[in-house]
Amino acid sequence: MPTETKKIAETPAQSTNRNATAQIEEHWLPLAGGRMRYLKAGSGRAVILVHGLLGYAFSWRFTMPALAPFATTYAPDNLGAGLSLSAPNMECTMSATADRLLQFADGLGIEQFDLVGTSHGGAVAMLAAARCAERGDGRLRRLVLVAPANPWSAHGQLLAPILGSPLGKVAFRNTIGRWRFLDPFWLRRMFGDASKIPPDSVNGYRIPVRKNHAYEHALHIVSTWTSDMRNLKAEIPKIANYPTLLIWGTRDRLVFFSSAEPLRRSFRNARLVALEGVGHLPYEESPEEFNRALVEFLHPLPATEA
Repeated sequence: MPTETKKIAETPAQSTNRNATAQIEEHWLPLAGGRMRYLKAGSGRAVILVHGLLGYAFSWRFTMPALAPFATTYAPDNLGAGLSLSAPNMECTMSATADRLLQFADGLGIEQFDLVGTSHGGAVAMLAAARCAERGDGRLRRLVLVAPANPWSAHGQLLAPILGSPLGKVAFRNTIGRWRFLDPFWLRRMFGDASKIPPDSVNGYRIPVRKNHAYEHALHIVSTWTSDMRNLKAEIPKIANYPTLLIWGTRDRLVFFSSAEPLRRSFRNARLVALEGVGHLPYEESPEEFNRALVEFLHPLPATEA
């Protein structure tokens, strides 16, 4: 069971039809490969938020308060990411991360849940859904994929093998990994409009770099990116029946918006919400629009209230 529970914050809800203040608590769950930190807020049917590469529960700081009035909302730090320490030489493939995500749900005894995954976490969410589908596991109800890494976006498939190569790793460690003054530059590339970067973002994303060797974990992930994408493409047909919402910024420089439509066509019941001029992190750049789309999909109003 989780240990070391403590209250993190009380944060105003953003863009829902209920005005509320969310109490967010920090918990830790022992797993085979380490101790997984997660944040929890709200009550009701479970929603699990899966962060992207170099992200962690902090990424969802504007999303959790919006969901808390409607759902028990969990935001785990994947093992090796955020503040979740991992065992040495832990397998970091997307499939292994998806298995740990389901172990997280098992460990907390979550009987039904929706998955919201972004970027690398979107790919992990799809693989977790494929696991559920092939096992006949009915716990997973719906998917929300936020600019998910996918086989139709060329950018990651070109860049990841370079960064994951032995020479690329050395170059990364000796440049980007050390030069903290470049952090704002890389963050700006995540946004369609750099003026909308939240003031706490740079320092917030530095915390796992200082405390948990986040860059090393990321390099382990990208070293298997090419094979992970091949595996994901083979698994996607298994998840075609899940009701799915895709949310994408049209100025996404990391996972190209042009890959949204080929991915959408892989599902029988999928809707695409395109946020004009927004970059790779819509939940931070345009949280009100993002939260509105998310809540309307996961918790639509009854017809009498709409």
